[in-house]
Amino acid sequence: MNADELDYYAGQSAVTDPGRASAQLTGIPTDIAGLHRAAHGLVIHYRAEDPVGRHGFPEARMAEIDSRHAETMLERLAQLADQPPTEPREPQERLVGCCRDFTVLFLAMARSLAIPARARVGFASYFVRDFKLDHELAEVWDSAEDRWRLLDANIGQGHRDPNDGAAIDPLDVPRDRFLVAGAAWQRCRREEDNPATFVVSPQLELPNTRGWPYLRHNLLQDLAALNKTEMLLWDEWGVAGQPDVDDDDLALLDRLADLTAAADPPLGELRDLFQQEPLRVPPVVTSWNPLTGEPRTVAVDGQV
Repeated sequence: MNADELDYYAGQSAVTDPGRASAQLTGIPTDIAGLHRAAHGLVIHYRAEDPVGRHGFPEARMAEIDSRHAETMLERLAQLADQPPTEPREPQERLVGCCRDFTVLFLAMARSLAIPARARVGFASYFVRDFKLDHELAEVWDSAEDRWRLLDANIGQGHRDPNDGAAIDPLDVPRDRFLVAGAAWQRCRREEDNPATFVVSPQLELPNTRGWPYLRHNLLQDLAALNKTEMLLWDEWGVAGQPDVDDDDLALLDRLADLTAAADPPLGELRDLFQQEPLRVPPVVTSWNPLTGEPRTVAVDGQV
């Protein structure tokens, strides 16, 4: 990894820039473990932790899951509790969100310290036995070991894989337990894995939330993340939103998978790919409501 690329990932994106809420990041930990602890305590998962049923949240608060920018998230967190993001919070004082929100807040903090970090989108096998669930986590540059480490702010210490009971280190997630979207695509194309096991949730029967359509969806999501355009996980655009793909599309997706599955994806080529019509994020995308499954047309730059 060259210095220019590390500098690129050490800088904020339009999504992770804390903006007006920058003062809230004063005094955050400077070590990766401390940043992980802080980010882990800021979000309550909208589905896994059942904020309404288990914690008594008003239904209206579920709209927080559509918060696109770290600035908006940090401002909302300040409204919920007048305290720094590093202090422990009660469930009702956390932002309703998902894995993407844990990751965006971690990135906002890490990048505020000029730590090279980026989001990765793919599939985790350590949540539901025999399935790989749609997931987003962070990669942090480890200069001592000269490699990118996967870091999952969604889980704490002590999390175990239900398949074999193995402990998952949230500061260094094994790459065979979290497959970046390109690696998942490759495994399915080589018939080494079953596309039907790659899902948003085993209980969700919507066709576009499982199998090949969602593998394609996450390929584009991961490309956007590597280009520091951290989208909502339910955003859809370009070739991801097409009902079918032709041979040219498949060749392009195979190339994208080859690049993004690499240990050190080449930023220059990723930028070039991100400018191609079927892959780049347009000004307006379809954003599927994760609560109702209804599609919405969203102007990305105009959203908070």
